Amino acid sequence: MPIRVQNDLPVKEILESENIFVMDEHRAAHQDIRPIKIGLLNLMPLKEETELQILRSLSNTPIQVDVTFVTVSGHVSKNTPTSHLNKFYEKFSDIKKSKFDGFIITGAPVEQMPFEEVDYWEELAEIMEWTKNHVTSTIHLCWGAQAGLYYHYGIDKVQLDKKMFGVFWHKVMNRKIPLVRGFDDVFLAPHSRHTEVPMDKIRADERLMVLAESDEAGLFLAMAQDGRQIFVMGHPEYDRVTLDGEYKRDLSKGLPIEVPKNYYKDDDSENRPLLTWRAHANNLYTNWLNYYVYQVTPYDLEGTPF
Repeated sequence: MPIRVQNDLPVKEILESENIFVMDEHRAAHQDIRPIKIGLLNLMPLKEETELQILRSLSNTPIQVDVTFVTVSGHVSKNTPTSHLNKFYEKFSDIKKSKFDGFIITGAPVEQMPFEEVDYWEELAEIMEWTKNHVTSTIHLCWGAQAGLYYHYGIDKVQLDKKMFGVFWHKVMNRKIPLVRGFDDVFLAPHSRHTEVPMDKIRADERLMVLAESDEAGLFLAMAQDGRQIFVMGHPEYDRVTLDGEYKRDLSKGLPIEVPKNYYKDDDSENRPLLTWRAHANNLYTNWLNYYVYQVTPYDLEGTPF
């Protein structure tokens, strides 16, 4: 699928080197087609790395996707140059009158703080409320999923005894739902977090449907409102070396960290990490774009479901 990005977005060259069809603004303007409009609220500190991972994940269907990068106003990024944000990102206040076919809210490294103490929480709450009537389907990732479950359903996160870190086995719980169409009975996916949302509280809320979970890592995938809200507790978008970088970063800082599970051959961090989750990650995003965005979104977006 062609991904439409700004001509000089830095990760464009990397995507093209991976044979991902990236369409620049000039060519997109001459296409007689209404592309799917996806907003990406990028709360991760290394924004260019997350841009690459998400764009790669969205690149596996024939649907043309027009991605708008969105940032919050109430937080100053310490790890991404202001020039990059000013050039490639829109503030929420500038796009709040727009409607989107799909929207993605990423994780953020603030999971051990109470939600209300996060400096952009009020703006994020406004954004999550806004998605109810401006977006056809919203995916919430990792801390974004915890924030969404707290804001929409009042289910708070709890602290883990140690970091959930590695690649874990999950099982599909409801094979009839199109979001997990094509998934194997069991599959691997990465997690990297210090908190979790208790499974008993998820199951107790009849508005939520659990689609995949892990005996060891807990919730992986849930949805509500027939797919208008999707919650992904792990990081299926991670590339081969993301956990490796996090592990070595924490080691260098002297933080308590164990070798990520099921990640290195023989659990030896000197070995190249094994990439074992990419196929199911691609399947998840492809199913989302097809069944929960493209198939249900109106052509002019004025009929976006409320």
